[in-house]
Order: sequence, then structure tokens, then C-alpha cells
Amino acid sequence: MGNYGEVDHKAINTIRTLAVDATFAANSGHPGAPMGMAPVAHVLFNKFMTFNPKNPSWINRDRFVLSNGHGCMLQYALIHLFGYEVSIDDLKKFRQIDSITPGHPEAHDTPGIEVTTGPLGQGFSNAVGLAIAQAHTAGTFNKPGFDLINNHTYTFFGDGCAMEGVASEAASMAGHLQLGNLIAIYDDNHISIDGDTKCAFTEDVTKRFEAYGWHTEWVKDGDNDLEGIEAAIKKCKEVKDKPSMIRLTTTIGFGSKLQGTGGVHGNPLKEDDIKQVKEKFGFDPNQTFVVPQEVYDMYHKHASEGAAAEQEWDQLLEKYCGEHKDLGADLKRRLTGKLPEGWQNKLPVYKPTDKAIASRKLSESVLEAIYEAVPELMSGSADLTGSNNTRWKAAVDFQPPSTGIGEWSGRYMRFGVREHAMGAAMNGMAAYGTVIPAGGTFLNFVSYAAGAVRLSALSHQRVIWVATHDSIGLGEDGPTHQPIETLAHFRALPNCMVWRPADGNETSAAYYIALTSTQTPSIIALTRQNLPQLEGSTIGNAIKGGYTAIENKEAQITLVSTGSEVSICYEAVKYLKDNHGVTARVVSMPCVEVFDTQSKEYRMSVIPDGIPALSVEVMSTLGWEKYSHEQFGLNRFGASGPYKEVYKKFEFTPEGISKRAVATIEFYKDVKPLRSPLNRAFVQLI
Repeated sequence: MGNYGEVDHKAINTIRTLAVDATFAANSGHPGAPMGMAPVAHVLFNKFMTFNPKNPSWINRDRFVLSNGHGCMLQYALIHLFGYEVSIDDLKKFRQIDSITPGHPEAHDTPGIEVTTGPLGQGFSNAVGLAIAQAHTAGTFNKPGFDLINNHTYTFFGDGCAMEGVASEAASMAGHLQLGNLIAIYDDNHISIDGDTKCAFTEDVTKRFEAYGWHTEWVKDGDNDLEGIEAAIKKCKEVKDKPSMIRLTTTIGFGSKLQGTGGVHGNPLKEDDIKQVKEKFGFDPNQTFVVPQEVYDMYHKHASEGAAAEQEWDQLLEKYCGEHKDLGADLKRRLTGKLPEGWQNKLPVYKPTDKAIASRKLSESVLEAIYEAVPELMSGSADLTGSNNTRWKAAVDFQPPSTGIGEWSGRYMRFGVREHAMGAAMNGMAAYGTVIPAGGTFLNFVSYAAGAVRLSALSHQRVIWVATHDSIGLGEDGPTHQPIETLAHFRALPNCMVWRPADGNETSAAYYIALTSTQTPSIIALTRQNLPQLEGSTIGNAIKGGYTAIENKEAQITLVSTGSEVSICYEAVKYLKDNHGVTARVVSMPCVEVFDTQSKEYRMSVIPDGIPALSVEVMSTLGWEKYSHEQFGLNRFGASGPYKEVYKKFEFTPEGISKRAVATIEFYKDVKPLRSPLNRAFVQLI
């Protein structure tokens, strides 16, 4: 062990000076963490990690997640030095428009970045998800003589991540799951944005991780003790039945005049400081973005070892495919991102004569029907399995075999009451490349995980939320559990599909689009109460996001609705005709995001010019003005009581809808020409 010489120190100082130069050039950024963590990054990447910069998506590569994502110049410097497609010019464009070196790491922008990080605690929790997916994939595919999937996941995190609740949830989960393939390195530098952590964060982090069931190490001199860092990582790799945390005491901004202070956290160094840093580290103070050739040579040598390891792995895979034909074919297919041929034929189809069923049960029927056809689907729940209906009957739990309650190959996740960590872990699971994660909770509590859902959308992860108890229809639990603003919130989120199916065919359609949309997360909002199977509803109609469910060329009003309210609108059509002589048509809009992608011609056929439209949804009306002239919704909190009584209280009944429909017709009768709300000067596509 050891053998650290001049080139090693030169490499460490190259990482530091690149971070200093890039943040100075951008006049923005965080030089402190890269300067403090350059030694551990050097040891980890050069001595321990196996990866191939020429193929960043090789499945058995070791994963690295920078949870303290503000320190991303550390990672950008490393991926440049090791030979990923990130040039010195890319480093010079740090934090500039359209560069591939943005202000925090973004997975879909930059080769070598595994997951999008920046909001603190998220990266740590993503790393737990990556480790879960690795353990599951290994449990599914590894066979005697074929240790196909054996990579480690490494994450760096700082005091900010340690303070965030999502990281605590994820650390607790990882400890329970005994994820021996996960090693977290804690940058113990005692500085956060407010200054010294003594003002807000004085707990014993090591003891906390030990209590979670983690193995822990402490390297007291993270600035200089390369041998100590190497020994700690080596020891952690030997621990197979627990995740490991290395507390690494470092000096933030090591080498700067401001080292060890908050002043070096989030601001570029001053010019005179940069000069003295470079002199101290043996660099020319008048040159910028300098990389000594011997540093490139050392790192490229390690990168070529990674390329050779991948080649060897490819040969192992071919041999594996010879002996385990079906499994080998399945793994290869998963790596393409394509779903199995014909899986969609398993989706349940309903006719209007079929009985009324709650959409959470319809969702369960979809899972039951497709779980064999889509073996990469992993389901789970945040301690609401019986309420979310997320577990198919034959499911095996994903658990360490030593617990006696599951297997590594199990496909059902017991996330525990940890909605936020569930969302963040699912992002990591999706990023791994072999599984599609689905997680259940009540719709109201997806809000607990809003930070993770936002990152699913931003980083283009195929993550599915099974969000049951989607409205006042859950009844007696009352306003604390009844979502009002939740759909408006997530509909406002770019690149996120929010589904609220009205019946069985629409539920199957929601799953079809969720599973085939490889770059987009989905939230499927589902009822507790029974819903009838609707005339006019088909999977083919519903996959357009919105469609005409009841048409009438003589119609005086369009009722636009979602979920459980669509069937009430059907009843309102009859009530309007019988009691007011009014003819109405109904549009079901299970997913506005998918509807918005249809042609204008199609959308205008669904919500046409010439007649007023009234939206009906037991939620906030915010956003519905885009699809309707008038909105009937709930812009207050709900009420506790039997669900039919709650619906009656707020007049979500055929009579209540009809009253508002008649008022809408009356109000707009003299507006000529009456344009559809969809008929606008321009469509905001960005």
C-alpha cells in the first residue's frame, strides 16, 4: 500500500488549481470543497475505481456520486483528466450558457456524471438507490463462476448533506438493507454557508451512522494522509454486510489564505490568493488551466486499465450468455432500455359492463398482469402496501437474505415511512440502468418528496409514483390527507407526467405511457373509492392524454374532467338534459402533459371553438384556465366524513355540476365568436 510520490501530489494539486482557475474564470462557484477533497478523490479514482471513460455507460463500472454537488469542479477536473469527453475548453466554460460544465452536476449533460446533484442530501440518497439496483441486479443475474455485476457505489457528502432529512432517511434505509457495496465519504470540514458548523450542527455524525448499522472509519488528516485514506477505503471494501462511512477530516480551501473558513466555500479566490496557491503547489502563477503531462499519463494509464476490464467483462458476458441463455438475453435487452416484445398485450382491458373498481385496485391489476412480462419493474411502498396495492401476489421482497424475509433478487421494496428517500433512491435505481422503479404513497405525501420528484424530471429518470387516495374521495381521514394543491404543483413541473385515470382502460394507458417514456417520471393519481368503467374509454383514446368521451354535435357545453369526477360528469349530462334541456359533451383529460403534445387539430377537436368549456376536478383550479372558460374545483382544504357526504358538501354531484354548467352557458351566450381556450396566439413549448 502507499507508494505515493511526486506525481501523485502533482495530480492532487492539478485538481485544486483547475478548480481555482475555473471558478475564477466564471467569477462564480465553489473552490473550497474541490481543494479540500482533491486528495481523497485522487486516491479513490486512481487506486480503487474501475471505469472506462470511452464508454461511460458500461454497466459494471464503479459509480461515483458527488452529493455536495456545489463542489462539481472537483468532478469535472477528474473526468477531464481521466479522458472522458470533457475538454480543457469545457472546463474554461464552467457555469457558462450551453456548456457541458454547469454549476451543479447534471447527468444528461456531462459524460461521467451518474446522477444530477446539487440540492443537498439528494446525491447521497441517489447513491443508496444505485447500490440497491446493483444488489438487485447482482442477485438476479450473478451465477456460480459468473460474478457479472459487482461494482461499488461511492459518494462524497458534506455537512450540508448530513443535515438534510432526506439523507438521514436514506442512510437509515441503507443500513437496514446491509448494502455492503456502498461507501460514503464524509467531508468533515466544519464549514457550511453560515460559517463554522458550531452554530448549527454539533452532533456526532459517526455515532449516528453506527446507529443506522453502518461500518465507520475516521481519517483524521484528510489533507495529507494518502496512506490513511487508502487503508480506510480498503477496509470498507472488505466489509460486505454493511454500508461504510469514512469520516474524513479536511481543511476546506486547502492552500488558500482563507483555508478553513466560510470565505472559501462559495466564492472564487482573489487574484493574489490564486498566485500564492499556485506557487505553494509548484505551478506557474501566471499560467491558467495547466495540466502537467505526467498527470495525464498517470490517469490515462488507469483509464486504459478500466477499458481492459470492460473488454474482459464483455467476454465473461458472452460466456454467460452461452450457459445462461435466457438470463443473458434479458440482461442484454435491459441494457438497451427497450421493454420486452409484446408486454403491452398483457395490459387489462375493460368494457362498460364490467364492475366498478377503485383505481388503486385497477393499478394493482395492471401490476399483477405485467410483472412477469416486465421483469425489470421493481415495485414498492412507503409503508402503505395494503393501501397502495403496489405488491403482486407472488412478489418476493428485496431484502438481505440474512433477514430471512426476502432475497437480493426480490422485486418488492419496503421503503418504510421515508417518502423523500424513496423518491431519491428511485432516481438512483433508475439511473443504474437495469431496473424501472415504482413507489407508492398517498398523493398528498408525494409532496414530502417534491425535491426528489423535481430531480427525476430534471435528470430525465423513468420513475413511477403510485399515488393513491388522490382526493376528498378518501373521506374520513380528512383535510390532512386530502390533496388539494398537489396536482397543480406537479403539473407545473417541466418533464413530469401527472396521470389521473377515470377507469380501468385509462389506468392501463397511464402505465403504458409511464413505462414507455424512458426520459420522464410519472405520477399516477389513484382513487380509494370505486369508479365505473366508462362508455367511450379505451386505452387508445387515453394514451392521447385527453379525448372526447361523450360527443354530441348539438352540445351547448363541454365538461372537461379527470379521475373520479369524469363519471359524475357522465351523470351530469343526463341530469342537464332531463332537468334543463341542455345538451352537454364530456372530455376526459387523464394527463394534460401528454394531451399538450398532440397536434393542435386534434386538441381543438376535443375542446372546440364555439361552445364554452367547464372544468371539473376536486382540486385546486390553478392551471385549468388553459383548458376551460370556467373552473369548478376546490380552492380550500377538504373535510372529514364519509366520501359521498364530502362530495355532496362541496357540490361535486350531477346537480352541482349542472348548476355551474347552466351558469357558464348563460354567461358566454353572447360572446361571438367564442374561442376555445386552446385557440391561442402561440403555444409556449419551452
